Amino acid sequence: MDAKSNMILDINDCWEYLRSTTIGCLAVIGPDGPDIFPVNYAVEHSAIVFRSGEGTKVDAICEHPATAFEVDGYEPETDTAWSVVLKGQAKVINDPDELRETVALDVFPWQPGAKNRFIRITAEDVSGRRFPVTDSAAWETPLSHVARAPRE
Repeated sequence: MDAKSNMILDINDCWEYLRSTTIGCLAVIGPDGPDIFPVNYAVEHSAIVFRSGEGTKVDAICEHPATAFEVDGYEPETDTAWSVVLKGQAKVINDPDELRETVALDVFPWQPGAKNRFIRITAEDVSGRRFPVTDSAAWETPLSHVARAPRE
């Protein structure tokens, strides 16, 4: 299948895309329902690891460890987009030996403050797809270029 076709990614391609970036979206179940957070991460074997401070994410993971994690990207040279979703169990890393190994990963949060908690999501299911980006002209209608009143 060429790059312009819709394509379900095999597991190796999914992991390659997961390794190609360092920002993803973490989905957790919090006290008020589902919540999503952008996080910096690193791939570690068949898991992803990120750092966090105490608070909403850590509390949600301790209460409901089933999580989802998504990364997306765009390849302008082929006008192709991709998306990978990893589902698994998240766990705060507390074991000293595991922490020593994890500290060596390049996981650097963008926000200041204490980010002393390392969390690992062990993959149970990884899926993805790649698809062509539709030319925006395909979505034009006779009203697309009509002058509009300013918003109130």
